Amino acid sequence: MRRIAILAVLAAAAPFAAAADKHLLWGDTHLHTSNSFDAITIGNRTIDPAAAYRYARGLPVVHPYHGARVQIGTPLDFLVVSDHAEFLGVVRHVYEDWVPTQELGLIDTVYAWFSALVIKAGVGSSWGPLLFGSRLPTAEDPREAGERLQEEGFKMGGIPPLPAVSRATWVETTAAADAANEPGTFSALIGWEWSSNNGGANLHRIVITDSGAEQAQRYLPFSFLDSSFPEDLWAWLDATSSETGADFIAIPHNSNISKGYMFDTRTLRGNPLSAEYAAARMRWEQVVEVTQIKGDSETHPDLSPDDAFADFETFPFYIQRDRTPYLASQSDYIRSALRLGLELQQDLGQNPYQFGLIGSSDAHSGLAGAEEDNFHGKFAADSIPANKEGIVRGDAQGRPKGWNMSASGLAAVWAEENTREAIVAALKRREVYATSGPRIGVRFFAGSGYSEALLDSARLYQQAVASGVPMGGELHGAYAASPEFLVIAEKEADGANLDRIQIIKGWLDDEGRSQEQVFDVAWSGDRRPDAAGNLPAVGDTVDAATASYSNTIGSERLAVRWRDPQFQPHQQAFYYARVLQIPTPRHSLYDAVALQRDISGEFDDSIQERAYTSPIWYRP
Repeated sequence: MRRIAILAVLAAAAPFAAAADKHLLWGDTHLHTSNSFDAITIGNRTIDPAAAYRYARGLPVVHPYHGARVQIGTPLDFLVVSDHAEFLGVVRHVYEDWVPTQELGLIDTVYAWFSALVIKAGVGSSWGPLLFGSRLPTAEDPREAGERLQEEGFKMGGIPPLPAVSRATWVETTAAADAANEPGTFSALIGWEWSSNNGGANLHRIVITDSGAEQAQRYLPFSFLDSSFPEDLWAWLDATSSETGADFIAIPHNSNISKGYMFDTRTLRGNPLSAEYAAARMRWEQVVEVTQIKGDSETHPDLSPDDAFADFETFPFYIQRDRTPYLASQSDYIRSALRLGLELQQDLGQNPYQFGLIGSSDAHSGLAGAEEDNFHGKFAADSIPANKEGIVRGDAQGRPKGWNMSASGLAAVWAEENTREAIVAALKRREVYATSGPRIGVRFFAGSGYSEALLDSARLYQQAVASGVPMGGELHGAYAASPEFLVIAEKEADGANLDRIQIIKGWLDDEGRSQEQVFDVAWSGDRRPDAAGNLPAVGDTVDAATASYSNTIGSERLAVRWRDPQFQPHQQAFYYARVLQIPTPRHSLYDAVALQRDISGEFDDSIQERAYTSPIWYRP
């Protein structure tokens, strides 16, 4: 297991991590504590925001479900506690202090009392997940569901929203962030989750501010109880930013289960996309979460059939009461959305889907991190191996098991310093990337006049941006020949070796239709592509009997200067890098070995962890 000192070792070992004016910071922008209604319902009764920040900083805490001492393997540089804005702190308050009924009528009081009894009995019990599941939406048209919710309002069973409780919880949360924030050492950012889930279509956003508690306490977080339509969230962010001086960023997540609505060709209200819509979306949503516990959202085999690595941590389950078959749509996945953005730009004059990529966990245990060998599950009750098919259990109706969850992901940020303001600024300029858990160091640039020597230069950043751009940037102007791309990847200090670097390209053909292609640009060993251009697999050293692997294959570092062999100067395009590790044991294998059971027929023993950089766009 990784230990606290490793972070300092990694920073010292990676020459590009200390490039002038930029530092590689690791964090989680998506973590829930006992203040989220679903987190406390399924076992997290004790990890509040203050404890969550302690764990992220490397201090031991008591696990909220089984009570053992737990500790993150390598501390984070920053954390966002992002509890659901909906019913913020309400279920915790009802569980601990009962429900206020002074302003309720007789029938509503009886209903509220009954619901409170159900909550008190259900929280932490074996049927807590059933209590949570009963509050999920039914499958219906998301647009119609959104309009109906606006008209009817919403209750947590018989519990009405309790604004006074939520405001007190918000004050507690923001104060905990200020107390944990230590500029230069650890950034405790303030945020929340806006959880629109109309008709079971996941349209959730994490909202983060660069401000402190004083500014944040001037408002109550915008929730889907205020509106379930993204445009209304953006309008609120615009108004609140003007009123308070705080800046914000909204980060969509789990587009993979959005039922085709996250990156649609129409708004959730059914209107055609407009230039104004694109501008508002790009003002507030410069980054998307590509990988997390509820699966990977880069692409899907049905959408990228020629990509041998497309079927990665696929999560085919919607967040709803009734089960419906999973269907992958181009509007659900990141790569196809990036392609769609190129097409829409032709009509709108702006690209509504020009976003960078990060990973984060979405853990509801209050315990950040995404370590396969130290994974505490999505929910607190899902931290015991036997519970992965018990308390949080799959069934014949297609509900997920704990082993369907992914021990993912992490946000990597190239920031000028470790402060709230610098981290939010890096997110907004998209100089960020995602990993599925390992701390794979990655640099990605595009420009002209790059030499091979630049790959090992101590002044890489300054020289690369002097005639180009880093990840998240744009190249403007017609190039007579392909721009040069620099990718440098280094393995985690005590982690697995690297298999390969790939560059994924999307472009508009001469008919205005988007295309995609995956290029292997650097790899370990003496492998050679076959006649069809396919690179042989790196191998697999995973021992299923012991949940172990060896670094006898792969490379510690891969670096390449690459040109696009199919470049056309007049065609718009985007490029992003994907870095693959050698196979390592998946968290389900660690559990299977501990349980002395064979689950290999249902879940893979190994996983090829990866990093995704933010794209670079070429605009002639």
